[in-house]
Amino acid sequence: MHVPDGFLDAGTSAAAGVVAVGAVGLSLRRARTELADAAAPMAGLVAVFIFAAQMINFPVGAGTSGHLIGAALAAILVGPATAVLAMTVVLTVQALVFADGGLTALGVNLLNLAVVAPLVAYAVFRLLVRVLPPTRGGTAAATFFAAALSVVAAAAAFSLEFAVGGTDAVDAGAVATAMIAVHAVIGAVEGVVTALIVGSVVAVRPDLVYGLRDRRTAPVVLPAEARAEV
Repeated sequence: MHVPDGFLDAGTSAAAGVVAVGAVGLSLRRARTELADAAAPMAGLVAVFIFAAQMINFPVGAGTSGHLIGAALAAILVGPATAVLAMTVVLTVQALVFADGGLTALGVNLLNLAVVAPLVAYAVFRLLVRVLPPTRGGTAAATFFAAALSVVAAAAAFSLEFAVGGTDAVDAGAVATAMIAVHAVIGAVEGVVTALIVGSVVAVRPDLVYGLRDRRTAPVVLPAEARAEV
């Protein structure tokens, strides 16, 4: 998913960079309201996990690759604005230190992976938790679809950018088909992984899940003996 140098023309890369910088700037202001003292360590842990997960790449074809993103995990656990910042840090370090993604394409990668993916994930998650039962199963389903769709959305964003400003002599339709098809599968894997992690956090510290802070949890069912004592 990381776009290399020269894969998109200068105009497309510059335009994506401007949008990405604007989104990061807005997120810096918004993150102050998301990051409580208890959530700050969680944001650091999420960033480390995302960094490790993104180092595992799957070849897609036409010079592109795919990997787990982690944007949904960040958005659900620590909030969309904080997720944008965490993803920005991870992607910038990867580009500067590990040459994972081109420096001239950093704006494109930030737009797709640090802006589009977490915002789509959070929007889908919040929509689904409003309509699904307030149970662990409902939360798991909302998390799965949010993560899966965020990966597909990032792939679709790249496909659109390539159609507008791709420099490689490859049919844009073929790139879009390959990217979206492969990332639909990767998204399903990411959905399962994300649902398991979020579910584990919900089981022990639901208060740490930013996406559920204003959601009423299902009532606790007490054993018959306990109800009798009450």
